[in-house]
Amino acid sequence: MSHIPPLDPNVAARKGFRESEERLKRFWKAVDVAADGDGWAVRLDGRVPKTPAHARMILPTEAAARLVAAEWAGQGEFIDPATMPATRLAATAIDRVSQVREAVADEIAAFAGSDCLCYLAEAPASLVSEQAQAWGPWRDWAARTHGITLEVAQGIIHRPQAPESIARTRALALALDDFALTGLATAVPLLGSAVLGLALQQGEIGGAAAFELSRIDEIFQERQWGVDDEAAERTAARRAEAVLLERWFRALG
Repeated sequence: MSHIPPLDPNVAARKGFRESEERLKRFWKAVDVAADGDGWAVRLDGRVPKTPAHARMILPTEAAARLVAAEWAGQGEFIDPATMPATRLAATAIDRVSQVREAVADEIAAFAGSDCLCYLAEAPASLVSEQAQAWGPWRDWAARTHGITLEVAQGIIHRPQAPESIARTRALALALDDFALTGLATAVPLLGSAVLGLALQQGEIGGAAAFELSRIDEIFQERQWGVDDEAAERTAARRAEAVLLERWFRALG
């Protein structure tokens, strides 16, 4: 989402590291976590690393801190930012989302106005039926559980949704702490769905299952025409991100 661009891992930023110019070597041996005030700190050789904005890496739960710490512990001789998605989520929550919560909630709510679960294909009938059967229960869940009632359309022409439903989505987003809001703001555009993002955040669906629901039309096309290696690699990376988000939300409790 535009208000929370990806952030480089904290130590890299603290030392002026630019991946295009050099690779930052691992400079610590031991990684652990420790209670720190109202949160839990990640520690590298007993010292708390900093975010790119020079804030201490403190997370709200021990499980979340351990998820981030495991990424630091898993680094080899050189730091690989691509293998540190939870670290990026934590840094983004601390440095960016905490400063722009209202704007982030606005963007999440906007997805409720164009949720992928509301746009059925016009044809073929088998795909329309598959989408209706798979997506209908989740629209029903959103309406029943959260009062988010979304209307269905066929084709790609935009169908406006009730302002009350969009406002309710925004309120749910703002009720989250910075770390959960960051996860939701990442999940919603990944899935193209505020409904699936909320369901993932609330533990109603797993990351892989949510991702597969979000791409039923793609899966249908793959069954018809196959998939090339490059597309498969992109899909695998996106699926892995959805699974990581499931772990992130679960760790936040």
